[in-house]
Amino acid sequence: MNAVDIGLAFLEGLALIVSPCILPVLPLVLATSVDGGRRRPYGIIIGFVLAFSLFAMAARELVSLLGLDLDIVKNASLVLLALFGLVLLSEKLSEKFSALTQGAANLGNDLASTKGEGLLSGIAIGALIGLVWTPCAGPILAAVLVQVIRQETDLAGNLIILSFGIGAGIPMLIIALTGRKLMSKLGFFVRHAEAVRKGFGVLILLAVAYIASGANIESLFMNTKKVEAPRGELVLQEGLRQPYAAPEFAEIAAWENSPPLTMAGLKGKVVLVDFWTYSCINCVRTLPYLTDWDRKYRDMGLVIVGVHSPEFEFEKKLSNVQAAIAQHGIRYPVAQDNRLSTWLNFNNRYWPAHYLIDRQGQVVYTHFGEGKYEVTENNIRYLLGLKEKGQTLKVDEPTYAHGQTPETYLGYARADSFGGGTVARDARRGYRFPESLPDDAWALNGKWKVEREKIVGGEKGAALRLNFNARKVFLVLGTSSGKPVRATIRLNGEPVGGRAGKDAPAGVVTVGRNTLYELVDQGASKRGMIEIEAQEAGLEAYAFTFGS
Repeated sequence: MNAVDIGLAFLEGLALIVSPCILPVLPLVLATSVDGGRRRPYGIIIGFVLAFSLFAMAARELVSLLGLDLDIVKNASLVLLALFGLVLLSEKLSEKFSALTQGAANLGNDLASTKGEGLLSGIAIGALIGLVWTPCAGPILAAVLVQVIRQETDLAGNLIILSFGIGAGIPMLIIALTGRKLMSKLGFFVRHAEAVRKGFGVLILLAVAYIASGANIESLFMNTKKVEAPRGELVLQEGLRQPYAAPEFAEIAAWENSPPLTMAGLKGKVVLVDFWTYSCINCVRTLPYLTDWDRKYRDMGLVIVGVHSPEFEFEKKLSNVQAAIAQHGIRYPVAQDNRLSTWLNFNNRYWPAHYLIDRQGQVVYTHFGEGKYEVTENNIRYLLGLKEKGQTLKVDEPTYAHGQTPETYLGYARADSFGGGTVARDARRGYRFPESLPDDAWALNGKWKVEREKIVGGEKGAALRLNFNARKVFLVLGTSSGKPVRATIRLNGEPVGGRAGKDAPAGVVTVGRNTLYELVDQGASKRGMIEIEAQEAGLEAYAFTFGS
C-alpha cells in the first residue's frame, strides 16, 4: 500500500478549499447548512463524500471489467495531477476554469432551496451537490479516481477514497458549522488566497514528480535504509506492498493428483496457486515452467496448486481436464473449480494468474498473464530459503506483434467483428461469405447454429473465415456428437501446405475432443485469410487466439 497515494489523496481533498472549484460549492454548503437544523451540515458532508465514494468504487470495478492496462491508468493519474497543479499555479487558468464551471454553480444554487431539517435531508442534499459538482472538480476527481483504480487491493483503494473524503470534508464541515461567522474572520486567508493556491499547486507538482521517479516513500519519511542482499543472496522481487492472508479453496468439484488441500494444512509450505483453464493458449504456454518448478522444488517444500477455473462449459467435464493433465505432464495437485468459488475468493480476473504464498500463509507476490518467469522463480527460491539464483527454463516465448488480431469469440454472448450480416441466435440457418472481409472480421458459409458460447456446423461443407494478422492461429474446437469431425484448412484461398499448424498436418485437423488446436503457422506475423471447412456436420467452434 502506497503511503504517498493516501497522503496525496488527503492533500487533494484539502486543495479543494483553495481551488476554483470551491466557488460553486461554498454558496451551496453555506445556504443549505444555514437553512436546516443542527444535524443537517453533518448530513451534507456525509452525502457529498458518499456520492464520490460510490462513484469511485464503480469506476474501479469498470476498469477491472474492461481489463485496462494499469500502467496506462497510472500515467493518466500523473498527467491529470500535473494539469491540476498547473491550474492552481496560474491565475489565468484558474479564472478560465472557474468560468467553465459556472454552470455547476447555477445548478447548485437551485439545490440550496431544498427543504428538510435533519440528517437525512442533509445526506440527500450533499449527494446532489456531489453529483452536480463533479464536472467542476473534474481534474481532481479524475486524478483521485485513477489513484483508486490502480491500487492492488480493495483495502488500498478504499483508504484512498477515505483519505480524500476526510481532506475535502474537514474544511467543508467547518464552514457548514460556523457559516458566515467563520468567513468574516478569514481576512488573512482572503488576502493571501492566491499564494495559498499556488502553494498547493507546487506541492501537487512535487508529489507528481516524486511518484513518477519511482522513489521509495520509506526512504524519505522513515529512518530506514534500502535493504541490500549480500552478494550471491536473493531478495523478494516485485513483492506486494501489503501481503495478505491467502484465501481458502472453496467448493472444489474434484482434486487430481492429490487429496483435498486447505490453506491451513499448507502452512509451513511455499505455495504457488496457478489459475488456468486448459483451452487457454496463454495458460498452456506457462505449463512448461510450472511443471519444471514442481520437478525442481517439490522436495524442498514447494507446493504448486493448479486451480482449473473453466471458461467454457466443456471445461467443466472432469475427463477433459484429466486428458489435459496427462497431455501436459502435470503431476502437481489440480483443483477443479467449476463454480469459480475459489476464483472469487481470490478476487481473480485473469487466465493465467499466479499467487505466491509464503510459509506463514501470506500472499506476497502475484503475476497475471505470461512472462516474468525469472522473477517468479527467484521469489520461489527466496521463500524456500535458497541463497543463489537458479537456471530458469528456456522456452521460445511468443512475442506480441503490433496490430495482432485480438482474441475473437464466436458465440453470441461475446462475439464481435462478425462481417457476414446478422446472426440468428440459437437457430440453424444458412449463411454466405461476403465478397470481402474487413481486417480482423469473420464470417460464415453454409448452415450454422450460433449459440451463446459457440457456433455449430449444421452440414458438411459449413465453413468459417477470418481475416487475421498474426503468425499462428489457434481455434478452440469440439464436436456436438462426441465423434471425431475432420475439417480442411485453407490460407488465402489456397491449401495451407507448409504453413499448417502442428494440429493440422497436411491441412486437415481431426477434432476428437473439445480443446485448443493450432491451425496455422505462417513463420512470421502477417495478415492472412484462414478458412476452416467442416467435412462432417457437428463441428463446434468457440474462440480464436493468436501467437507470434
